[in-house]
Amino acid sequence: WRGPKGDKASENDKVEETKVAPPVEPDTKKLKLDSEESNKSGKPDGKRIRGQNKSRPHTKPTTYDEKRLCLSYLSIAVECPFGDKCHFHHDIAEYMATKPADIRESCYLHDTFGKCAFGLTCRFAKAHTTPDFKTMENAELIKACEGKTPVKNSLSKDLQNRLRKRSVSFKKSAEYLKTLSDNRDKREERGNGEMTKDACAAEVSADQTGGEQQAATKPPVKTIGPLTDVDVIKLRPCEKKQVDFQDKLYLAPLTTCGNLPFRRVCKRFGADITCGEMAMCTNLLQGQQSEWALLKRHESEDVFGVQVEGCFPDTMTRCAELINNNTDVDFVDINSGCPIDLVYKKGGGCGLMTRTRKFEQIIKGMNYVLDVPLTVKIRTGVQEKSNIAHKLIPEMKKWGVSMITLHGRSREQRYTKLADWDYITTCSKLASPVPLFGNGDILSYEDAMKARETGVSGIMIARGALIKPWIFTEIKESRHWDISSNERLDILRDFTNFGLEHWGSDTRGVEKIRTFMLEWLSFMCRYIPVGLLERVPQKINERPPYYMGRNYLESLMASQHVGDWVRISEMLLGPVPTNFNFLPKHKANAYK
Repeated sequence: WRGPKGDKASENDKVEETKVAPPVEPDTKKLKLDSEESNKSGKPDGKRIRGQNKSRPHTKPTTYDEKRLCLSYLSIAVECPFGDKCHFHHDIAEYMATKPADIRESCYLHDTFGKCAFGLTCRFAKAHTTPDFKTMENAELIKACEGKTPVKNSLSKDLQNRLRKRSVSFKKSAEYLKTLSDNRDKREERGNGEMTKDACAAEVSADQTGGEQQAATKPPVKTIGPLTDVDVIKLRPCEKKQVDFQDKLYLAPLTTCGNLPFRRVCKRFGADITCGEMAMCTNLLQGQQSEWALLKRHESEDVFGVQVEGCFPDTMTRCAELINNNTDVDFVDINSGCPIDLVYKKGGGCGLMTRTRKFEQIIKGMNYVLDVPLTVKIRTGVQEKSNIAHKLIPEMKKWGVSMITLHGRSREQRYTKLADWDYITTCSKLASPVPLFGNGDILSYEDAMKARETGVSGIMIARGALIKPWIFTEIKESRHWDISSNERLDILRDFTNFGLEHWGSDTRGVEKIRTFMLEWLSFMCRYIPVGLLERVPQKINERPPYYMGRNYLESLMASQHVGDWVRISEMLLGPVPTNFNFLPKHKANAYK
């Protein structure tokens, strides 16, 4: 420590200092939200909430219940196996007295399926509870719903245990990975100069003979003939399940917001193809329940795929085999366009575009084990002024990709600046006859018409569907829909009901729905009603001046403040808990 003049402090000064100022426990880290606090730190006002994902407040939905009801009392009052050591409620009357007030007088689950699996813990419990705390059931509805499984691809306990014990066999993956290791050994031998000219010539002739035999055994059309070992061991490409991707509207796999209830909303408005949120292949192989939830498929999703992310051929191939054997999907998509650092720095997402050998091994390996088409989603490149997609696309055609989706921005751009549709046009010509979907900046049917003129096979819609999920109807009917604020609230009400079905109707489920709804509202608030526009259509990167809607609800839905989004959620899900806190995950860089 140095004094004001720069002289060293004496030992006596040090002793006095320790006596006067004893060590104090440091304050806990607080999130800085106020502009005054951010200006004190020297950061510009516009960048105070950058990197929200790193320090945003997160409260688990389980903490909103002060004390929950014991699971043994949910359906039938049986003796709790834990006895006095159990930390949950056993007095039902006391629990019902301390429980938050019901949100509505009717329960969506009870009205739809005839019974509510959440019983007394349901936030609409009075609709199906007798005065003596018994749960009522509708026998007719239960019988009508019997045998139906509206949601597929759930992780079974048996498979989860086998994955955790590493007792799941990956035979086809092992076969492919063995060929990789054999080829690696041959390359090393060539590099060391251990192979003679005769051995090289023999290997080349064997490769040529094998290639000729393969060409001879693979007919241009499906034929009837003797069954060979090749037919039994490996499914031929002509026998793979085919998906017609031509001229379809594809709802992008949206992280956080692209959950199953949201996809159901978009399906009702006319989305043709839906895809689950990006799932990490390593987490799927470990049997993580939360990651497997991203693969769930509703019965209304007629063309449905899952998107996986990974950076190594062994894990991606095993993951593809696991999905192929245990789920019902129409295609599998590789994410090679994710720009976030967590994924990119490991070599996944956009990182795969610069690791072509690994990329090739991943695509060929996944194609080897899959019975459904394999698709790939890419960006224009990594650096802003160095596009590499046009070099990759001809290679991917050789590797066996069934469809390519190109987002017209690089990793560096993220979502700033407009998508490069001229470059997408060039790439669509290179990709032919493999379908190529274009993605970026589509928010109206006019944008979609211009995109179709570029020659792409179809259109992928991402943020446009979050801002206005009825965009699919607009495109199919070629019109601008001046949707009312009440109709938009009905869309959110449908999302709430689908969420109760998917996440549950207890406090935990309700607060999960609220969180996902608020994340969605952070995009939906950017919509400007058609009736208020000076010129049509609205552009995705334009921010209007402050305006008043045609009624109170329209003004509320246009608000940029989190508090107003919370008020909208309270209209559908009741008041927020006392300890509720929310900060949106996504910050719109391109929303100027």
